[in-house]
Amino acid sequence: MVPSERRFRSTVSHYIAGRLRYPPALIAAVAEALGLAGDGRVLDLGCGPGFLAIAFAPFAAHVVAMDPEPGMLAAAREAARGQTGRFTFVLGGSEDLVPELGRFSLVTMGRSFHWMDREKTLAQLDTMVDAKGGVALFRDRHPEVPQNAWNTAWRVIRDRYAEADPRLHARDHERVLRQSAFADVRRLTERVERRASVDELVARSLSQSTTSPERLGTAQADFEAELRATLAPYVVDGGVTELVEAEALLATRPQG
Repeated sequence: MVPSERRFRSTVSHYIAGRLRYPPALIAAVAEALGLAGDGRVLDLGCGPGFLAIAFAPFAAHVVAMDPEPGMLAAAREAARGQTGRFTFVLGGSEDLVPELGRFSLVTMGRSFHWMDREKTLAQLDTMVDAKGGVALFRDRHPEVPQNAWNTAWRVIRDRYAEADPRLHARDHERVLRQSAFADVRRLTERVERRASVDELVARSLSQSTTSPERLGTAQADFEAELRATLAPYVVDGGVTELVEAEALLATRPQG
C-alpha cells in the first residue's frame, strides 16, 4: 500500500454506507477451516472501517486492525467501541509489517491485496503467521442472474467516469498465493440475496478509489445523477434486489 497517495481519504463515509459486509456464514467457515476457537490472533491488513476485523473478533483472542488511511482507522476504532480491549489499531500498510506486531493465526485482506507488492507481502507474512495459520483474501461479486440486471447498467456509468488504475488489474491472486509459502489454496463461497437502496448503491460507487469524490471533483454531481437515472427502471419500493457471491481465498502452507 502507498499511504502517501491517500486514495481513500474522501471515501470513508461512503465506504461505511455502501460497501457490502461479508456474510457471517463465510466468516465462520474460514474460522472453522483454520480451527480458530477464540485463542489466536488475527491481523486485518488494509482493514478499512473494520468490517473483517470486527467480524473475526468472536473467533480470536485479539485482533490487530491495520490501515494506511487515518480516516479509515478512526472509523474502525469507532465501530469497535465498547470492545477496544480486544483490538489494537495500527496506522500503516503492508510495507510496515514488522516482527513487533507479533504472530498471527490468520491474516485477512478485503480487496486490498492488489495495492501491495504481493510477493514481498507474502514473504513477510511467512515470518509472522503461525505454522498452521493462513491468509484469507476476501471479495464479492454479482453473478449474471436476473436479480442483478441493474448491475450491468450501474457498471457502465461507473466505468465511464472511472479513472484507470493498472493496479486494479492485478487480479490473479491465486497464482501469486500458489507461488508463495501459502501454496495450499482453497476457495470458500457464500451466496446472499438482499435488498439495496439507490442511496446505498450511489455510496458504493463513491467508495471506490477510481470514482471517489476526490477523483470525480466537480463531476461528482453529474455522476450521481446519471447513476440514479440509470438505476430508476430497476427500482421497486425504493431499491433493487441483488444476489451477491462472497468469496474467501484461503491460503495455508502445505502440510506434511
